[in-house]
Amino acid sequence: MGREDQGVQKSRHRYQVIPRVLCFVTHDDAADGAAVLLLRGGPHKRLWANRYNGLGGHVESGEDIYAATRREVREEAGLEIHDLLLRAVVHADAGDPTLGILFFVFTARADSRAVTPSAEGALEWRRQDALPLAEMVEDLPVLLPKVLAMQPADPPLFVAYSYDDADRLQMHFAERV
Repeated sequence: MGREDQGVQKSRHRYQVIPRVLCFVTHDDAADGAAVLLLRGGPHKRLWANRYNGLGGHVESGEDIYAATRREVREEAGLEIHDLLLRAVVHADAGDPTLGILFFVFTARADSRAVTPSAEGALEWRRQDALPLAEMVEDLPVLLPKVLAMQPADPPLFVAYSYDDADRLQMHFAERV
């Protein structure tokens, strides 16, 4: 199938999404236990300033989802990761009837906790049993524990985010059949 057969020109008027990736890197240490790497967004950030999130960002043109995840982790923390597993696919309402966000949530493991700072914010390894839930971006107190509790063979979660009339986040998890 060629480029023209993909139907892009005919679909420009339809609903479209921006692809993004989000990764929660973990590391187990005999002395410190299981930890997850979080990024506390810098105070200068337009989105999620001073809030904890995972590592991630936009998928570049021509880039596959796994490559985008590895690149974002490398750019934001200087880490090489392994055991990269898809944990959730989230379709987020962006407040525009013609455009949304589709993000792919992963977990991965790192062999070291040595990170390289970036301009994105402060990197912090946080114990999984003591996550700063009240200081995280609004979906993570629900999503992150679910993702971290998944077993390697578990299928990904499918989630739709929308906002109610009071602009509060609504998270709709698809039922597994």
